[in-house]
Amino acid sequence: MQRREFTLRLTGAVAAPLLVWPGLAGAAPIGQAAPAFRLKDTDGHTVRLDSFRGRTVVLEWLNPGCPFVRKHYQGNMQALQREYTAQGVAWLAINSTEPASSDHMAPAQLAQWMRDRQAAATAVLMDEDGTTGRAYGARVTPHMYLIDARGVLVYAGAIDSVASARVADIERATNYVRQGLDELLAGKPVSVPSSQAYGCAIKYQA
Repeated sequence: MQRREFTLRLTGAVAAPLLVWPGLAGAAPIGQAAPAFRLKDTDGHTVRLDSFRGRTVVLEWLNPGCPFVRKHYQGNMQALQREYTAQGVAWLAINSTEPASSDHMAPAQLAQWMRDRQAAATAVLMDEDGTTGRAYGARVTPHMYLIDARGVLVYAGAIDSVASARVADIERATNYVRQGLDELLAGKPVSVPSSQAYGCAIKYQA
């Protein structure tokens, strides 16, 4: 699969590759049942996707070492988490970074990082062998997915419409996750079921 790669100049940060994936070979298909998974959270408890049947679910692929993740954790991601979990949405943040990567965080470290940023995800899950990430076709962080109350995958792609690591660009972007969640909670179909994901490549285990 081809990809387009750019290098961004980031103020106060190391330049990082921006990966934009126009298509995902092997990705979980929109409109079909979301791939089942069972993962440990950062506290060591087992979390199963099917335990959230009857609720809308957000999957957020996470790597705190990624500038694009840090952009949205300046307040944008946490605000979305708080707003929609208050309406009964289950928000599952998933880290598929392999243990050998310099970006890898042990469960306790990742949990502390999320606490420090006052994140409000329902659970933070460890996918260190990459099985769940590969099942969904997750390629970058943040890569976002929406699953409806029937367990059907209804959105896959970017968090928003501006492929940038600049916090200032959040305000002018169309937030696809917010848009999709509002539609689902209103009983409407998701009007934009997919978009080009952007961010840092997930460091999968070989």
